[in-house]
Amino acid sequence: MTLNPSPDLLNALYWVTLLAVVVSSASAVLKTGAKQFDLFGVIIIAIATGLGGGSLRDMLLDREVFWIRDQAFFFASLGSAFAMFLLARRFDLSSKWFLVPDAAGLATFAIAGTTVSLMLDVPWIVASFMGVMTGVLGGIFRDVLCNETPMVFYSPLYATIAWIGAIGFVGLLSIGIAIEWSIVIAGSSIFIVRLIAIRYNINLPRYRSRSDN
Repeated sequence: MTLNPSPDLLNALYWVTLLAVVVSSASAVLKTGAKQFDLFGVIIIAIATGLGGGSLRDMLLDREVFWIRDQAFFFASLGSAFAMFLLARRFDLSSKWFLVPDAAGLATFAIAGTTVSLMLDVPWIVASFMGVMTGVLGGIFRDVLCNETPMVFYSPLYATIAWIGAIGFVGLLSIGIAIEWSIVIAGSSIFIVRLIAIRYNINLPRYRSRSDN
């Protein structure tokens, strides 16, 4: 299926992407709290988190990188990082709180990435996977820069729920649900299920060789 880039769709995509950039960048600042990085290091990691997944998506789709085309996204990432840095210095915020904005970033970026891909007439299954890449790659960049194993490889229902949600988003559009409602329903579902998975530690089966048993 292909989405017609109508003014309403482009407007919805803009605000969803902007929200994704802001919350993902904020999550990176909270994640770096235990690392005691300086302001420059925190901002670099936050920008890589907020803009990294969408950048790779656009390059793979041979599309102008979104934050180069519209620098508002870059300044939103920078401003979010700086504001969260100041807030974290003012109040005692546990680094575990990063999981909440991280879940919001996963949900919004997954939907935004899928939407962009469908607008470019990418097959729906590839479009949904592009949504997953957009949602998780920023977090991978963040964790690698923090010298940690990427959370997506072991955390409760991370990329899995993003992909299911992205496919559900395509399904809602295919049965004629309005784009605005499809975004809200699919995005909210990813966010809520991710938080439930964290709360109850719901994981996929993990690899274990016979020698580990």
